[in-house]
Amino acid sequence: MTYNGLLATFPKEIRLFIATFVVILSIGYFTGLLFIKHTEATSPDGIEENYLGNEEDEEAAVMKFKKGDREMLTTVHTHILSMSFIFFLLGALVWMTHAPKKWKLFLTIEPFLSVILTFGGIYLMWSGIGWFKYVVIVSGILMTVCFTGAASLVLWQCISPARLKD
Repeated sequence: MTYNGLLATFPKEIRLFIATFVVILSIGYFTGLLFIKHTEATSPDGIEENYLGNEEDEEAAVMKFKKGDREMLTTVHTHILSMSFIFFLLGALVWMTHAPKKWKLFLTIEPFLSVILTFGGIYLMWSGIGWFKYVVIVSGILMTVCFTGAASLVLWQCISPARLKD
């Protein structure tokens, strides 16, 4: 089965449908990043404070408390499930683009590793392994780079498929 470049052969209406899906998916993804920025969890210390609280800091502008077991399990569970679906659907579209197989492999496999490292890392950090806050930062950045690359690749090939014909 030939799937490399298959996306460019789809009718204009199907490509518009896919492009619209990827745009809406991207709005949702980047809104999540805005939420992270709003909670000041974009630095290692901010991540730690967001999940472990800052009750000892008498000068904190906003008092935060350590997340409970139930809240942590809900956060980890829902994010791993939803992000897996997001990257599965986006990955299926990436495999239909015209691009080198190694790029596609990276853009479709790495996000799954980052999902586990990010949300598993948050849980492990919350459990007491403090240095996982650095793993969370690196894996979160890699996940976002892969999402942006994959979404851009799919959008570009939905919008300008004529350039891809050999």
